[in-house]
Amino acid sequence: MNILVSGSTGLIGSILVSSLEKEGHTVKRLVRKQTTSENEIFWDPGSKMDSSKLAGFDAVVHLAGETITGRWNEEKKAKIRNSRVEGTKSLAQGLASTSNPPKVFVCASAIGYYGDRGNELLKEDSAPGTSFLAEACREWEAATAPAFDKGIRVVNTRFGIVLSKKGGAIKQMLTPFKMGLGGKVGSGKQFYSWIAIDDVVGAIKHALQNEMLQRPVNVVSPNPVTNEEFTRILAKVLCRPALFPMPAFVVKKVFGEMADALLLASAKVEPAKLLESHYPFRYPELEGALHNILDQ
Repeated sequence: MNILVSGSTGLIGSILVSSLEKEGHTVKRLVRKQTTSENEIFWDPGSKMDSSKLAGFDAVVHLAGETITGRWNEEKKAKIRNSRVEGTKSLAQGLASTSNPPKVFVCASAIGYYGDRGNELLKEDSAPGTSFLAEACREWEAATAPAFDKGIRVVNTRFGIVLSKKGGAIKQMLTPFKMGLGGKVGSGKQFYSWIAIDDVVGAIKHALQNEMLQRPVNVVSPNPVTNEEFTRILAKVLCRPALFPMPAFVVKKVFGEMADALLLASAKVEPAKLLESHYPFRYPELEGALHNILDQ
C-alpha cells in the first residue's frame, strides 16, 4: 500500500511507520516544516491543504496533535483542541477535494470522548461526556466529515492509555515505582482502559485492511483495570512495593484540570468493534503487556 502518515515522529507514529516499512509498504510523512525529501510532504495544519499533494495514496493515517500532558491553562487547551480539530478539518477537506482520494482515512481520537463515567461499560455507541476533553474529541471526530461525505472509509481510533517504555504513562511512572514510591492515585477505583503499543500499531494496521471497520473504534485492551489494580500489577512486575498513595487533592494541586480529565476520571471501555472484527490482541492482559514492555 501507498500510505501517508501525519504525526510520524510521535510515540505511535514512529513505531507505526517503521512497522509498515518493514512489511514493504511505501510510507510518506506529512511534516510541519518545509522539506525537499521525497518521503515527506509539507503541510500547515492551520491552512487549506493543497489537494494535489494528497492524490494517489491508498490510505492516510492522521496522528498529529498537541500533547495533552502538562498543566492545562486556556492557551494549552486551545492548542490541544485546535491542533486536532483544525488540522483534521484541513486534511479531511483536502482528501475530499483530491481527484484520486484514498480508500481509507484513519484518524486518531481518544477515549477522553466518554469523559468520567464511573463503572459504566462504554462501547463505541455510548454517548459522549461533557468535559473539555470529551468535547474536543467530539469535534475532532466530526472534523473528518468531509472525507466521509466523499465516500472515503473513515476510522476514528479512540486510543486508551498507551503503554510503552518509550513514552506515555509508563515512562512517567517508572522512576517513582522503581524507587518504591508508587501507589494508587485518588481512590484507586477509577477504571484505566489501557492498550499496549504493539496492539495500538496492530489495531491501526487492522483498520487499514478491514473494510468492516469504520467511524469510531475503541483501541483498548479487552481487560480494563482499576487504578488500584494497575498500581498493584506494575509494582509486582517491577518487584517493588506500592505503598505511597497520592490523594486526589494532591493530584489536583499538582496537575490542575488535567488531573480530573486523565488521572482521576474513570472510563471502563470495551473494544467492541475490534473484537467483532476478530482483531487478535497480542497483549490482552495487563501483566503480560507490562512484562513485554519492561523486561526488554
